[in-house]
Amino acid sequence: MQKRTKSIVGVVVLVAIIVVGAVAYKKGGNKAVEVKIEPVGNRDLVASVTASGQVASHTKVDVASDVSGRITRLAVKEGDVVKKGQFLLEIDPSQYQAAVVRNQAAVASSRAQVMQAQANLAQAKNTYKRTADLQKINPALVSADQVDQLATAVKVNQAMLDNANHGVAQAEAALQDAQSSLNKTTIVSPIDGQITRLNVEAGETAIQGTLNKDAATLLTVSDMSNLETKVKVNETDVAHVKVGDSALVQIDAFPDTTFRGRVSEISNSSVTPTTSASTQTDQAVDYYVTVRLLNPPPQTRPDFSATAKIITDTRKQALAIPIIALTIRENAPVASGDSANAVGKPQLKEVGKKDADGVFVVGADNKVTFRPVKVGIAGEQYFEVLSGLKPGEKIVTGTYQAIRDLKDGTVVRATKVAKKGDSTKSS
Repeated sequence: MQKRTKSIVGVVVLVAIIVVGAVAYKKGGNKAVEVKIEPVGNRDLVASVTASGQVASHTKVDVASDVSGRITRLAVKEGDVVKKGQFLLEIDPSQYQAAVVRNQAAVASSRAQVMQAQANLAQAKNTYKRTADLQKINPALVSADQVDQLATAVKVNQAMLDNANHGVAQAEAALQDAQSSLNKTTIVSPIDGQITRLNVEAGETAIQGTLNKDAATLLTVSDMSNLETKVKVNETDVAHVKVGDSALVQIDAFPDTTFRGRVSEISNSSVTPTTSASTQTDQAVDYYVTVRLLNPPPQTRPDFSATAKIITDTRKQALAIPIIALTIRENAPVASGDSANAVGKPQLKEVGKKDADGVFVVGADNKVTFRPVKVGIAGEQYFEVLSGLKPGEKIVTGTYQAIRDLKDGTVVRATKVAKKGDSTKSS
């Protein structure tokens, strides 16, 4: 009897232990996870692409020389404002002046030869005419061979006159070439602008621009009234950029000011890699986008570093969710249709299981459910919602770690914001 009583007591104690453990496990399993919760609402969104580049003038001319020689006069310095046609510098003209004089003499000599050939031709024609007339009057005095010889002499002198005329044309062309070379020793400004780069000093030797463009560039004239910045935009973003898009430009030299701009050009070809390492297939592809500055300050100089924020799209009071709230789950149904008419849950259409973007919606019982969401443009902190949610629904918006670990059915509670003087941020 005593043994039986002890057995019953042991069973009761064991059952009590199991019950207590089950209750403790249940309470532990239902412990709420602290998360940030926010209702879905409407916001103004601005989609943008940000890229960096350098300021440059839309119109600039690298001035080079078409002739070689020592620079004898230099009339400008870097920073000077010049007008179109204004004298900039002179290359030693002495040898080109000598070439002009030499060719002028050649032209005079050729013209003298023409006059001599004309006189010889006139004489040959007169002799031929007199002899031919005499032969007609008295054939016995002049033979037919003599008349033929004189006719040939006329033709020869005519050819010599033609040759002399060609010699004049050739000499005149040589004179024009020499005069052109002489004119090129004087360099004038091709446009209105500012000397933004001066590569030479008086006494240095200028070389022809056709030999080496970089080495032959004497100076650069830039039109500083029309400035732009050329930025490199990634291939994933450039498709959203259009000519005419507005932009906000920050110039490093003016950190407290933002300038307005507008996209004026988008390159059709990608930026050419500059190193062998950048030719790898996994290298990101960039395109040049040119942003014209609408209100640059007068102190702006070429090659200033700039960052352009190109506005690609905007939405007024669009349904939006925080970017951090969007997550990916595998094998989730895809949201379709408009969720505005849905009650409790969006209209879902099973079109095959696949990875889906979505958010965790907080229910009335504080349990979360993954909801696929279709998003539109992205602002700085929020995504536009196209379908899957409706205004007022509560979703989990943080933290990133909490969202990553959440599962359907998890009980959550909102993190309490700490008041001033509190030592803890949540209860």
